[in-house]
Amino acid sequence: MAILENYYNQVIKVDLINKYNYYETSIEIPKLEKIILNFGSKNLDLFILSSSLLFLELIARKKGNVTTAKRSNVLLKIRKGNIVGCTVVLTKTKMYDFLLKLLINIFPNLKNFDGIRVVKEKLLKKSFSFTIKDFVCFKELEKQFYLFSKLPPLNITVLSNAKTKKEMLYLMQSFKLPLLF
Repeated sequence: MAILENYYNQVIKVDLINKYNYYETSIEIPKLEKIILNFGSKNLDLFILSSSLLFLELIARKKGNVTTAKRSNVLLKIRKGNIVGCTVVLTKTKMYDFLLKLLINIFPNLKNFDGIRVVKEKLLKKSFSFTIKDFVCFKELEKQFYLFSKLPPLNITVLSNAKTKKEMLYLMQSFKLPLLF
């Protein structure tokens, strides 16, 4: 069992029950369901696509999937079926391991990083998203950083089963994510 998973089961669940007294069963208690890592761009050439897939595989320890456009878009000059990015979906233990890596290794080593800006109007009740643009702090990339110099920003989405925005925000703060309001 991962450290954060154990922390969730021992501490955060009890805190959520004490703060919000309206849970009838343990299934209703908010928990993290999955983390989605995503690279997206309107014009991905083969080098950027292959390096972004390799980057996702290195940091997530799971093979990535290529995403294609479901609909054509004239403004972005994208046809239906064109490659528009790549994603990795992390669940269970890998999700908690990646979140721990973010908290311990990535966030403290980012340059000029004060925290993740949260706009309460844009916050959704079941998901929380943020972007990382600087990839120097990933230790997996130290030896071959020249391969990953032209990557688009990495979008990270955390999905949960929270019912309200307050529960989602409290869950993210309980995992000690550096949030700024």
